Amino acid sequence: MNFWQKLEISMRKRESLLCVGLDPQPERIPARYTSVAAFGRAVVEATADLACAFKPNIAFYEALGEPGLQALRDTLAAIPDDIPVILDAKRGDIASTASAYVRAVFDVWGVDAVTVVPYLGRDGVVPFLERRDRGVFVLCKTSNPSAGEVQDWSQGGQPLFAHVADLAADWASDQPYGLVIGATYPDAVREIRERSPQAWFLVPGVGAQGGELAAVLAAGLRDDGLGLVINASRSILYADDPRRAASELCNQINAARTHAQGGARARAARDPSIMRLCRALHAAGCVRFGDFVLHSGEHSPVYVDLRQLVTHPRVLELVAAHYARLLAPLQYDRIAAIPYAALPIGTAVALRTGRPLIYPRREAKAYGTRRQIEGVYSTGERAVLLDDLITSGGSKFEALEPLLAEGLVIDDVAVLIDREQGGREDLAARGLRLHAVLTLRQLVTTLATDGTLAPADAQRVLAYLDEQGSAR
Repeated sequence: MNFWQKLEISMRKRESLLCVGLDPQPERIPARYTSVAAFGRAVVEATADLACAFKPNIAFYEALGEPGLQALRDTLAAIPDDIPVILDAKRGDIASTASAYVRAVFDVWGVDAVTVVPYLGRDGVVPFLERRDRGVFVLCKTSNPSAGEVQDWSQGGQPLFAHVADLAADWASDQPYGLVIGATYPDAVREIRERSPQAWFLVPGVGAQGGELAAVLAAGLRDDGLGLVINASRSILYADDPRRAASELCNQINAARTHAQGGARARAARDPSIMRLCRALHAAGCVRFGDFVLHSGEHSPVYVDLRQLVTHPRVLELVAAHYARLLAPLQYDRIAAIPYAALPIGTAVALRTGRPLIYPRREAKAYGTRRQIEGVYSTGERAVLLDDLITSGGSKFEALEPLLAEGLVIDDVAVLIDREQGGREDLAARGLRLHAVLTLRQLVTTLATDGTLAPADAQRVLAYLDEQGSAR
């Protein structure tokens, strides 16, 4: 499991985007703590169920000499294994020195991620990115008052911080990466989110620096409700009750997050390409509304059947175009489609993208080649697992087994519709990333916005989806 997967699992487990910064200043530590280490352990223990990550700033520990470094070791040891640690070290130098910093932060200190200065260009950042199991947050638009003296310098109308964001995407190539963007600049957050739709943002400046929480979430939250790591340090560390301060801020973040997600869904529902797709799926009978008895015997007000696509070639072509856009940022050699509903979809996507298709059989042939996987492939090649939709991860794991047994590398799963019933979390727990063209909730909201689905019927379906989500 890499840092980004660990972070996402921690966020979903704790329902939190809050990162607690650890910046110990001895003169501010309450007298009831006997040492910096005791203070750090107490803060970690008080907030571990609220923090998606911890971010110790190494400068505050280095300033105390060897006792401070020992305090950092003790504090790191107190952080639960399932909570990622971001070392705020702002490292960056020529390639050989950067490589030494890499060994220091990841091998000596054993942290999960680090902040990096981009001023030396590619040479100073790529050595960190080469550790694909760890995370890198590149300083982009920082929260300090004088940041604009350098970061707002522009050429051709493009500010330097925007250029840094573009460079970071290029340096990271096919892997996840992070940017540091201060909460004191929500307009910059919005601009960089438009340029970097999948990047992770580490956002300092909330709390003591007065960052605009609601504005930052509205500007920077990704469509999946993640993408932001909201850091608070002094406002939690030196509160009379750090746990209460962390809990209150976590609740504020989640309230603003809910509102921001509603805005994101509304924007998505007005997206012309998504609206066209949703209308086409409804017209083809791929999504129907009424009263349906499921395999489990339960009743559902919505039924999705993407097998209908085989008799609607124009809709299948449209679906393939959306898959192609979804797959465009990913690095892969083969498309691995899951029988049976995804086979015609996978074929259409292969024709659209020019990427070869393979598929795992439900059962190995008892004659001829006795192959478990159809198609040509080589050990070590990277494949994207493609299916029509996802509810839980069960069928995906079953399809993965023969592919992995043959030495294929699979990190990504692509579907048309995410039912939002735990599938993403199931995959993340196994180190897999889910990519969905749209969610079932988004489909329903879009059809209601379009007037295809009556508001009362839409509310009934959304209430059902809420009930299913809360039951898992």
